[in-house]
Amino acid sequence: MTNGIGQVGGQPILIVPEGTLRNRGRDAQRNNIAAARAVADTVRTTLGPKGMDKMLVDSLGDVVITNDGATILNEMQIEHPSAKMMVEVAKTQDKSVGDGTTTAVILAGELLKKAEDLLDQDIHPTVITKGFRIAKIRALDVLDRIASYVDIKDEKALHQIAETAMTGKSAEKASKELADISVRAIKKVAETRGNELEIDTDNIKIEKKEGGSINDTNLIDGILVDKEVVHSSMPKRLENVKIALLDSALEVKELEGDAKINIDSPEKMHAFLDEEEKMLREMVDNVINSGANVILCQKGIDDTAQHFLGKSNIMATRRIKKSDMELLARATGARIVSKISDLSKEDLGHAGLVEERKISGDQMIFVEKCRQPRAVTILIRGGTEHVVDEVERAMEDAVKGIASALELKKMVAGGGASEVEVAKELRKHAESFKGREQLAINAFADAMEIIPRSLAENAGLDPIDKLTNLRAVHDKKHVLYGLDIFSGEVKDMIKIGVVEPLKIKLQAVKSASEAAEMILRIDDMISAGTSEKGGGMPGMPPGAGMPPGY
Repeated sequence: MTNGIGQVGGQPILIVPEGTLRNRGRDAQRNNIAAARAVADTVRTTLGPKGMDKMLVDSLGDVVITNDGATILNEMQIEHPSAKMMVEVAKTQDKSVGDGTTTAVILAGELLKKAEDLLDQDIHPTVITKGFRIAKIRALDVLDRIASYVDIKDEKALHQIAETAMTGKSAEKASKELADISVRAIKKVAETRGNELEIDTDNIKIEKKEGGSINDTNLIDGILVDKEVVHSSMPKRLENVKIALLDSALEVKELEGDAKINIDSPEKMHAFLDEEEKMLREMVDNVINSGANVILCQKGIDDTAQHFLGKSNIMATRRIKKSDMELLARATGARIVSKISDLSKEDLGHAGLVEERKISGDQMIFVEKCRQPRAVTILIRGGTEHVVDEVERAMEDAVKGIASALELKKMVAGGGASEVEVAKELRKHAESFKGREQLAINAFADAMEIIPRSLAENAGLDPIDKLTNLRAVHDKKHVLYGLDIFSGEVKDMIKIGVVEPLKIKLQAVKSASEAAEMILRIDDMISAGTSEKGGGMPGMPPGAGMPPGY
């Protein structure tokens, strides 16, 4: 570890502020690789159906219990710059495909481990990264070649994808029911445009409430709004409803700027109040004339307007989030209106039932039984707050997993089957290279096998035995064979329903490979902050190998 001082003719020259720490060459590479591997090792034990959970406690004492890779890394206060790159791998994976975060991080960590072995053999980082790029391209081709076709009509396969995404999480015991809900939700919001199928998972709202059990989770053909009816005189339940969505307030506008109204007599005050009431009455009359009997308003509703609406047997709620308004428009077919005077019956949406219900002590409005909802709600229930949170994460993985499978219309065998096949093909591919790139391609192949190895270790099985069994079966061209964690045997993964979307695997390989390449190319780390500002290189704790903040 050195500071930023150069030396010319025995004379020291200061080129960066005093107190700056610098780490170069193999020390920098070892430090970076150790930090990144420490992050990968943190989430490695969560992989697979028998993976364990992590309990994360923040500075306020709030607890998160999960085995979701992205959630674990988000909650950990990681400071080491290279370790943060691993967090970015998880975030990218989560954002683009919604699942496979643990796989991506473990793979990146193992690529760096194998790269370190090559660095110890004096192979230059540029040669290693070149070999990794060659291997990545080949791996993506192999994954695409071994993938099976799936479409939205193949409900059995979609159920299997959802169930595989939920294995190992708290929701697993109700995975069949939850998988069914996620498949039905996807089918509701899927739209065909030309020959293409479009699925926007943002149109599936996931609402969670403690109480009941996981099995009480259900799909609502419409939208659940976490609001209550604004006035006690309004109806709490209406059937065959015509809904108006308002983006403007049912209130008299306040004066702008420094404008003032001078009232110097009781008569003028009375006239002013009468005029205000008249304006509110006109707004309510516009609503009544449109034929709407439910008003969902993004802004405020005046107390007087609430009274008039209640007398006309119209249900109303206010201060609804913009995102919920857009979902309501898609579910009911209504148009969001910004000017109340322009509201007409053409702008109204339809719902079979709008009802205020009490869920776990909170009033919520259910807008359901919509004719052809293009947005739906999944209401998640569970015994405790931590259970509900974990079921929510499982449901998001399932929904996004199905959407990812349908985007490319392809899925691959799980249980380490696709990784072992990729490793086998990469070793063959490496034989066509004569230079040192061959070693890097073989290292990439070895790294791919960390997935079946981790699955076996987490299940208490012998990883070496299981890996040699898998290799032997794949050498006999049984491409779909992977490790059945529950029986400990090598089986056809498609037959036992352990399948994953191709897109998740492709993204995991891309993200892991690119992150590993970037970390390998760093040979000099300079901390820009001075000691007065609390700067300095975030170091590794002695012997522990964990990034600070874990």
